[in-house]
Amino acid sequence: MGLAQRSTSCSLMQSWCWESGEQPCSGSPHWRSKDAPSSPTKTNPSGRRSWEEPSWLGSSPRTLNHDMKQNVSRSLQTLPTSSSSFKPDALHRVMGRGGGRPGKAELQKARMRLSLQEHLWAFFHERVAIPSEELAVARRAALDICAELRVFLHAKLPDMPLREMYLSGSLYDDLQVVTADHAQLMVPMILEKNLWSSVPGEDTIMNLPGFWLVRRENLEYFPRGSSYWDRCMVGGYLSPKSVLEVFEKLVAGSINWPAIGSVLDYIIRPVVPSETLALEVQYETDRRLYVDFLPLLVMEDGVSLIAKPHRLAAERHENLWRQSFRVAETTKLRALDQEDSGCRCACLKVIKAVCKLNPALARLNASQISNAILLLSEHEGNWTQEALADRFMQLLRALVGHLEAGRLPCILNPKVNLFCELTPLEIDELGYTLYCALSDPESLLRTV
Repeated sequence: MGLAQRSTSCSLMQSWCWESGEQPCSGSPHWRSKDAPSSPTKTNPSGRRSWEEPSWLGSSPRTLNHDMKQNVSRSLQTLPTSSSSFKPDALHRVMGRGGGRPGKAELQKARMRLSLQEHLWAFFHERVAIPSEELAVARRAALDICAELRVFLHAKLPDMPLREMYLSGSLYDDLQVVTADHAQLMVPMILEKNLWSSVPGEDTIMNLPGFWLVRRENLEYFPRGSSYWDRCMVGGYLSPKSVLEVFEKLVAGSINWPAIGSVLDYIIRPVVPSETLALEVQYETDRRLYVDFLPLLVMEDGVSLIAKPHRLAAERHENLWRQSFRVAETTKLRALDQEDSGCRCACLKVIKAVCKLNPALARLNASQISNAILLLSEHEGNWTQEALADRFMQLLRALVGHLEAGRLPCILNPKVNLFCELTPLEIDELGYTLYCALSDPESLLRTV
């Protein structure tokens, strides 16, 4: 659905909310002025503007950003926070309002919202969950690729200091959704402890928490060439870009993938362009798996760093390694669910599927959603399976609040802003889409 269509849909829902007595859309809640309805000014008996004349009409979304955020904050106070707003008693409220018989449109709308809980679980089983057979075939394809790369690298460069490569990612955590289409091949590099040290990004002039520099040490005693990885050093630091270039020459340039693919009955090709080194594996006529090749450093203090560049400043910060929190986040999420038989992972998978199926939400990633759930878990104790709809609504509302603030702290390191790689326009569009969904959450489940 296009942005203009989403705007119309949201406006129609706002109209219904206003007329039915629900007030989730009051207070000029819109995120982008160009989507404002252009109908004539209307005033209600109290003299206040109606939703058809938002206060920011015709103004720049950038110059009114502060006012918009205040308006959204006020509006959020009136939005439904639990699934009770979408259960059968909503039908009774509609029928009892105004002393007259409800209109056909009102009854239809109430019936559509009878049970968000049922719709969420139906969506989970029909669209989110991946059949076990598909998962098994995708994992086997990823394992075949891993085995070929391991054999090739050991034969071609036996002196390259690497630990055993392994497969990782949501495909192996039972957190992949919709289709089994991506995996991560982790390539652990071995660094000499006395020759390399890590420097957190917030302690550098770049001031980027969540990213690290890996500095070469003791050059006066161990000159350049003492470490295998000195060949990837730029300006005294180990460059992830240079490391990726070394592997790219091997993986994309030296391996005869067509020949290997014919033996394995796959079609294998490097992905170009790609921010990391990736392979596309077509293992069935209509199924493809993307395998990210990720060099990994595990430092002495346990910090895991991967060679994945900053999305908005890759050229400016090409020496920065990204800290990976994925394993710790997933472990924490699963531990909480095991303690109370909770629905956190189910909630994560539903939102991930919604984002995967809705292009307007594609920039929300699994780490951001996981951290929003973990932050919500700090003050919300009821995560039973029966509370999925309540927590789903609460999570949407929390995400809108984080987007409004332009900041989502990492639960494992609050200095890290997980929205730091989103542009202001992307934040506005995400906020706009999720804000509209607060008044009609089932619209997120009607993706195609």
